[in-house]
Amino acid sequence: MRADTVEDQLKPPLIRAIRVALVDDQVLVRSGFRMMIDAEPDIDVVGEASNGAEALTLMRQTPIDILLMDVRMPGMDGIETTRKIISAGYPVKIIILTTFDLDDYVYQALRAGASGFLLKDARATELVDAIRAVNSGDAIMAPSTTKRLLSNLVPGVDRSRPDPRLNLLTDREIDVLKEIAIGRNNMEIAERLHLAEGTVKTHISRLLFKLQARDRVGLVLAAYDMGVVER
Repeated sequence: MRADTVEDQLKPPLIRAIRVALVDDQVLVRSGFRMMIDAEPDIDVVGEASNGAEALTLMRQTPIDILLMDVRMPGMDGIETTRKIISAGYPVKIIILTTFDLDDYVYQALRAGASGFLLKDARATELVDAIRAVNSGDAIMAPSTTKRLLSNLVPGVDRSRPDPRLNLLTDREIDVLKEIAIGRNNMEIAERLHLAEGTVKTHISRLLFKLQARDRVGLVLAAYDMGVVER
């Protein structure tokens, strides 16, 4: 067996491309997204589906990291498809595609387990940045957009009795949760609360665990549900 040379040892490790699948009943939409994604060296389109049933079949056949999922499709829509995929335990993150940033279906999709949403008219840079961000577990959109969506769509909270989940959180964790819910990133939270950014990340990890949230979007949903922030 040939020993590795010094040159071989100095080569950076190969990084696997992010595997993306497109789920939309419009061929032109899928073609447009594929064209933008194919231009990126670190992202590969590994499959397409025109409806929810096809998406479920694709999930069983192909390893996928990110699903770009249309919310409005004939037959099984994006909400039900998202619910089935998440409940089945597939290690995939779902970005919901929508035409309007206040689409009333989007909130239901987030509830079903999607990691966020993206407008269909997003620029190429926004699309690929969103894919990379959600793949790394971060937010996939401008947080202010998330806040505007939830502010309009989250049902009113019953203030007559405190949410019992609040008892699980420290005062500092509630402070961090409030900042997340109003759209601030980790660096901004650190500056606002006079914390190290690493400390903010630790608080977020604890919040995810205590509130059983899948990601940052889940924390925003929980913050509104618990009445930590006002609509």
